[in-house]
Amino acid sequence: MTTTRSGAKAEPTSKNENGAGVGSKHQLNTKSLPGSKRTKNDGDKKQQTIEDTIPSPTEAYGDGTSQLPASGNNIGGKNGVTQEEIDQRDSAEQVGAREGVVPSSILEKGIIYFFIRGRVGIDEPSSIDDIRHSYIILRPLAKDAKLGEGTVDDAGNSRLIAIPKKILPLSGKDRWIAFVEKSHTSFKTLKDEFISASDYTTKTVGVRHTPAATPVAEGIYAITSTGRESHLAYMITLPDDLGEVQKKIGLKEKGSFIISTRNPQYEPPKGTALPQAPKYPKDLQDGFRTLRWIATQPEHLDYVNTQFLLIGESKGIQKATEPQRGQKDGQEDPIEELEKLEDEDTHRMESLPGDDSAAIFGDLHVRAQNYPKLQSTF
Repeated sequence: MTTTRSGAKAEPTSKNENGAGVGSKHQLNTKSLPGSKRTKNDGDKKQQTIEDTIPSPTEAYGDGTSQLPASGNNIGGKNGVTQEEIDQRDSAEQVGAREGVVPSSILEKGIIYFFIRGRVGIDEPSSIDDIRHSYIILRPLAKDAKLGEGTVDDAGNSRLIAIPKKILPLSGKDRWIAFVEKSHTSFKTLKDEFISASDYTTKTVGVRHTPAATPVAEGIYAITSTGRESHLAYMITLPDDLGEVQKKIGLKEKGSFIISTRNPQYEPPKGTALPQAPKYPKDLQDGFRTLRWIATQPEHLDYVNTQFLLIGESKGIQKATEPQRGQKDGQEDPIEELEKLEDEDTHRMESLPGDDSAAIFGDLHVRAQNYPKLQSTF
């Protein structure tokens, strides 16, 4: 069952639009990858992990030496009921409106979406076991931007993050290796090559169906630095109340992960190799020096096949948003900046027509009626 923005139940809609399936070029060898860590309610045996080949949190960050990235140059967005109207409305993002108040510990901020995809042939997952993988879409905004009403223009800078697990890491003991499936990506590419369902033919079993991606949440995020570590902190805007699905895959109203990027010059942990390494420019590669892992910088995520650790933080965003030394007078604490962005995003999404699903797909300039509803219950 799905939920509307008012909390009413809605029946799932049919999916009839096909496109290329995600992972066709960068699919991990799932036979050699562990299954997801189940929730306690699953009642079955705990699956094997690859933690023995992944560094512990204290080993994974290097010394945290980094340069702050330049702010993005996103343009604002436009509010509309249809795709045609979207192209005719005023900007939703006021670039420069927050100039001088954003603390330097916020390396990047933007809009975040969480999706799941069912296993082959399962369009509507009815349990954690029916989920194949989870995904995150990051849409960076200019650091000094303020969100207005309506959708935000497609700046072509979205990133698709693939998590070869069914759920998100919940604590420091959970250390998943995620990777950048797509970078500098347009909404059309996301629709055609990620969100849409697809069919393909195999010699052994004939035609197989890869289901469309299902949205489970939308909100805002910030990549923050706390010295030695980088964090991906988020606040959920939609749905208003987290449902069974959101809680079981590990989402919180306010949550964060420690993130560390793998140096591609070293062999990857067993079972996590990708067909190709990210093609970093020399200056970015030099930033790793001889370290195997360093605190993630936003520019790392601009390269396809970047691999990075997602390490769970059980205390939410507390550590990720601590004020740092050197914060200038007049700058807000990181938590204040995130709360203001969350409030702006809440009003922005409320101005979009339809239920939660329609608002999320509309924000990605996709027609919601052709795709799965936001899923909140199994």
